[in-house]
Amino acid sequence: MSAPEILKTAAQIDAEQHEYWNGRGGAHWVEEQAYTDQMLAQVARAAIDHAAQKIAPHAPLAILDVGCGAGATTVMLKALFPHAAITGLDLSLPLIEAARARGETGITWLQADATTYDFGAQEFDLIFSRFGVMFFGDPTAAFAQLRASLGPQGQLVFACWRDFKQNPWMSVPLVAACKHVPWPPKLEPEDAGPFSFADPGRVQRILRGAGFGEPQFETLDLDLDIAGGKGVEAAMFHATRIGAASRAMADQPEALVHAARAEIGKALVAYEKDGKVNLPAAIWLVSATHAEGAQ
Repeated sequence: MSAPEILKTAAQIDAEQHEYWNGRGGAHWVEEQAYTDQMLAQVARAAIDHAAQKIAPHAPLAILDVGCGAGATTVMLKALFPHAAITGLDLSLPLIEAARARGETGITWLQADATTYDFGAQEFDLIFSRFGVMFFGDPTAAFAQLRASLGPQGQLVFACWRDFKQNPWMSVPLVAACKHVPWPPKLEPEDAGPFSFADPGRVQRILRGAGFGEPQFETLDLDLDIAGGKGVEAAMFHATRIGAASRAMADQPEALVHAARAEIGKALVAYEKDGKVNLPAAIWLVSATHAEGAQ
């Protein structure tokens, strides 16, 4: 009889996230910055346009970009709202340093944990995130912390992935890799991870528990060019640097990693056309207000 699984505490999950994003994970994402900026640009634009519609016709005075990474979305927000005070926040020091290196003026870059950071009396008109809020150990507490810094008429808007099976851009490389390397541990619906907000019911429960009003969900379906226009070899390289396949291949014997890379390349050939390797992506655009401000 196998030993019972020991569930991780919220503190342990947050500590693991801190270690990953300030270690190898953060370093890889810095190296892949230009590629991810390009691959996810249309997602960023759609999410920011969605946020702009939610806060219109009043231009925001203060904006917080949670999980801003190397700053691509923060810079886009600044371009759209040039007179707003904008803060880009991320857990990862390597990524915040990359964001600062952009040399953009009028943006405050903050390396901090969104689950615990106290903004004091500061109030934001918009709290925004592109794929930066699905990794909290205790998401209800984390969103309650964020809500405390949201102005009374403010908006929360974020993008998160829908179900793993609806996202071949992630699943196709992983399935191919796992013909040679072990499958990563299965994430349960309540576990922190890129697809932990796939279930709208769970997101609704979290946000209502954190003091937000009834969240609204809109679907965004598009294709992501995981090659950056540079063909299957580039797509295979990037898929083994970041994402689910890269994590499955981490610390595996070199022979298995080599075989997994080749398998990923074979799987991606069917999707290549004119240098692009387009794979479907399925996203939620989620928005919410203070509970007392909800209609």
